[in-house]
This record gives sequence, structure tokens and C-alpha cells, in this order.
Amino acid sequence: MRNNTMGNSASNLFTIQVLQRQSQQLLPIITQELVAQHFSEIVHQRIAQQSTEQTQNIENTSYQGFTRAQHPQFGQVMIKWQLSADSYPISPDLAHEADVLAAVNTSLKIKDNAIAPPLLAHHCVNVQIPEQPQKLIIIVIPYYSNGSLASQLDVRKYLSLIMSQKHHFITQSAHLIANLHHAGWLHNDIKPSNILLDTSCDSSLLNSADNSSIMPNLLLTDFALAQRITLAYSQLNAAGTPAYLAPERWQGQRATVQSDIYAFGVMMVEILTGKRPFQVSSNSNDKLKAWAIEHCQQPIPKLPLEYSYYQCMINKALAKRIERRYQSMEDILKDLMSLDNR
Repeated sequence: MRNNTMGNSASNLFTIQVLQRQSQQLLPIITQELVAQHFSEIVHQRIAQQSTEQTQNIENTSYQGFTRAQHPQFGQVMIKWQLSADSYPISPDLAHEADVLAAVNTSLKIKDNAIAPPLLAHHCVNVQIPEQPQKLIIIVIPYYSNGSLASQLDVRKYLSLIMSQKHHFITQSAHLIANLHHAGWLHNDIKPSNILLDTSCDSSLLNSADNSSIMPNLLLTDFALAQRITLAYSQLNAAGTPAYLAPERWQGQRATVQSDIYAFGVMMVEILTGKRPFQVSSNSNDKLKAWAIEHCQQPIPKLPLEYSYYQCMINKALAKRIERRYQSMEDILKDLMSLDNR
């Protein structure tokens, strides 16, 4: 499952305190390295501890972070970085994500259909923190000032979305995932926070009171868990985000096109109604077990009347059994097209 960050509510105070202490050591050194690579106006936005055990030892832990900066060639950028000792096993590895991003962007099958942000730069350098040699990997993409689809689904902004915008978000997301599958990849972590709103749409217009005509382009991001489809059926991978994880994944099965489709179905409900179809209590003693029960046992919810014409699609996207689920994103796009023509 994905790990907690300083930007989110941590499971306990100890984790926050450890991260704060360690970030005071890490971030100045990372900043120094970025300056050496001609980045300026550096703002560290998030740092996450990637170890499975709580530890105060930097050398025994992997870290990931997001940093905003300016570059003389690339302009305003977002830097995703990962720091770890060479001997520390990393999963997922940021180098893998860079490889996937480069492969997706150069795929001849999708040359006329952008799926992901361009990979502007990818570096791997050795640093000393403080006396322990560490490997710093960074990948650089453009900074998207409009943020992610998740930002449009927060309580305040969601209320201003009209049906045509919601349908646009659903359809464009479906095209992205279909194109990714055509390129031979599974994403394995489909969710609104991993779909960026392209900066070709002015953020001041998107967030204005009258934004009914704004239809931003979308891009997939965060390929840390991505797998080639040809390998996914023979290799297990890290699970993903519990709120979007298909029933068969909770049962130990491998990722498939259908598990991406299930996550898309969860996101469809979220875009339409402003909330996910399955929820767990924040007070749950075993949240993973609670999520497993929700996805594997709870019935597919009924949509409000105004969205009832999506219900058949939701039923097929969120089917508990793979054989009853949509078999491809193309099938979903056909049904979405039929809604356009109704």
C-alpha cells in the first residue's frame, strides 16, 4: 500500500516527529544538489518515508519527495525525488517510474495522443547524508498549476462542476487509460490525484464562478506501480491505493486490465457524486481488512436519480468478478459514446 507523507494526517505523532527531524537534515543537502543542476526558486512541498518500519536512522530508510522549482531551460517544473542507500531495497523504484514515463512518451502507438507529462530530465547522483553514501534519483516534469483531478473534486470546487464537465472528466480519463493499455502498460494506481489538469487551461478560468465552458486536457501521472501487460500476468507487484483496489487484488491475484477498469469505475462514481462508492471508518482498528470487506462483499451502490443512466456502466466496471466486468476500456468508451448520442 502507499505510504503516509508529511502532507497528510499521519498515523501517529511519532512518525511526524521523526520525519520533521530527518527532513531538517535531508532537505538542505537535496537543495544544494538541485542548485548544482541549475534549479532555482526551490520549494519542497512533500516528503515521505518509504520504509515499512518506523526508524530514526536515515541510512536505513528510503525517502521520496515532491519539490517545485524553476529551471532556465524547462521553466517551472515539478521534481519527484527519491533518496536511499545503495544497499536499501526500494519498492517502487523511481528509476522504474522514469523508464515507464520515457517508454510511454515515445510509444509509436500513441504519438498523436499524449498520455503522460513529458519527462524533461532524469538524474541519478551520489550524495553524503551525513557520512553515509546515498543515491539520489530525480525525475523532472512540467509544473501543472491547475493541479490534479482530485483538486476539482474537493467539496468547494465540486459543487460548481456541471454535468458536461463531469462527463468530460470521465471520458478523457477513459481515453487516457485506453491509450496506456494500447501502449502495453497497466497503471495499477488509477485515481483522481494521479490525473493532472493540463496548463493549457487557465487556472483562473477553471476556478471561476462561471466555468461551464472549461474543458481541460488531462494527463496520467505516477507510474511507480506500472507494469507491462505482458509481464503483469506472471508477476505480482505492490498493491496500490486501498480505496481503488479491485476485489481480486485483495485476494492475492495479479494485476490485469480489469483491475485498472475497476479503479476507473471507483473514480467514475467519485466524479459523478463527489464521494467514493466504498468507505471505511477512520476509527477502524484494521483499515486494510475493512477495505477488503468493502470491495469484496459490499454491493455496488445505486447512483442518484440524475446519474441513473450511468448505472449500467458502473455495475459493469465495479463487478466483483472479473468475467462480469468490462473486458476493455474500448468497451467503456463505446458505452460513453452511446451516452453522448442519447
